[in-house]
Amino acid sequence: MGLMSQVPVRGTPRFLPISLALVAVLVWAAVVALGVFPESLFPSPRAVARGMVEELRSGRLLNDAVASLFRVGTGFALAVVLGIPLGLWLGHRAYARAAMTPAINFFRNLSPLAWMPFAVLWFGIGDVPAIFLIFMASFFPLALAATLAVASIPSVYFRVASDHGIGGWELVARVSFPAILPEVITALRVTAGVAWVVVVAAEMVAGRDGLGFAVLDARNGLRTDLVVVEMIVIGAIGVIIDRLLAGLTRLPSVRWGYER
Repeated sequence: MGLMSQVPVRGTPRFLPISLALVAVLVWAAVVALGVFPESLFPSPRAVARGMVEELRSGRLLNDAVASLFRVGTGFALAVVLGIPLGLWLGHRAYARAAMTPAINFFRNLSPLAWMPFAVLWFGIGDVPAIFLIFMASFFPLALAATLAVASIPSVYFRVASDHGIGGWELVARVSFPAILPEVITALRVTAGVAWVVVVAAEMVAGRDGLGFAVLDARNGLRTDLVVVEMIVIGAIGVIIDRLLAGLTRLPSVRWGYER
């Protein structure tokens, strides 16, 4: 229900987000023109546009984006491959669920950035510590979401499946997993957003490249225009990731879960 409420209403004008963005740019330009802040501290849209061209021509922006996406993709994929099957298993095992859910919930509420010192000490600088932090940020929320979703499936579904001789992994594949897909997709969208935020913070501390490192490097060089460039790219990629995951709700196999 929560995810369905986020689906855009049919007939909503597509120009509204573009119009709002244009208004925001105009307000931004007006604030700069009025001299509310020095341009060295609050760069103009024109300066940011020049910085964007500079970064694209140098190739650094693309390289940093690819590096960040690789780390997020690897850590997030590991969390999905391990966390959702664990949640499916716990959802069908009441005693195991009662024993393990408090621990999973504890680590879910623990900020992944609290692992930063250990990540650097264990793995040094580079891809691995960032991937580790992204995994820790994603694994526990996904496992908990899948566990609770399976536990909330109406028991009549399983009785009907039992009457038809469906059990074991077939029960998981044909009943449990399709039934929880809407909740899982919602969890994927939320968790992917968290993972994307975490990679930026991780790269500021334990990276030699990536968008997070680029923000820190631009700040150290007093290039506030490049800081804004990186911020725009980070936000845009985050929106694209969310929309790609939201597109999963249109798959025919997912619609079954909305009917339950």
